[in-house]
Amino acid sequence: MTFDSFLDGIGFSRQPRSYREGVLSAVGGFLGIFAILASAYWLLDPEVSVFIVPSMGASAVLLFAAPHAQFSQPWNLIGGHAVSALLGVACWQWIPDPVIAASAAVGLANGGMYLLRCIHPPGGATALAAVIGSEKLHGLGFTYVLEPILLDATVMLLVAIAFNGLFHWRRYPAHLHLRAKDTEPEADTYEPINHEDFVYALSHIDTLVDITEEDLLKIYRLATNRHAEVS
Repeated sequence: MTFDSFLDGIGFSRQPRSYREGVLSAVGGFLGIFAILASAYWLLDPEVSVFIVPSMGASAVLLFAAPHAQFSQPWNLIGGHAVSALLGVACWQWIPDPVIAASAAVGLANGGMYLLRCIHPPGGATALAAVIGSEKLHGLGFTYVLEPILLDATVMLLVAIAFNGLFHWRRYPAHLHLRAKDTEPEADTYEPINHEDFVYALSHIDTLVDITEEDLLKIYRLATNRHAEVS
């Protein structure tokens, strides 16, 4: 086994990384967490706000390190946290065994987010916190969904829109701010693209692309084959 095949086997991405993007991801994550903690300590009980940091910290990774990813989009952020919080509280209140309740909360949150098309991985932590949190947090009941969860998610969203909007190559939400110069004229024919072509293209995209080169090649083949069939 070669070293390259070993890296491929463990899923180590060799896509070029930008130091500038790393710095921006760090700064954005800092600002997002600072904003939700400041608002939580100002508006809520500090003891309650502490339990929300893990799930919102995970959201910060998505919104500021991978703002173009589907899991990072506004509906995923707000909907994912909301449905997870709702199901987490329901499991805590209606399932007497805490082990079963915690397991059901995460499982149902996964299913709920999937069906509502708002998969947001940190939602699993939001659901789990509703079960294993403190008695003070349990005392919030379904208010937990509105505050601190939706309050924190909304603050995080506003910071992400404002911060990512400062940099023209970071489009957040992903479907907004599409510039005319990014649109290429449609080609009459499709030239073949190989692995080296994608490596070159990815090296010139100054942001994280949440997809493998192999998947990109597969998408390209499917798209061009469909074009050929239609023609």
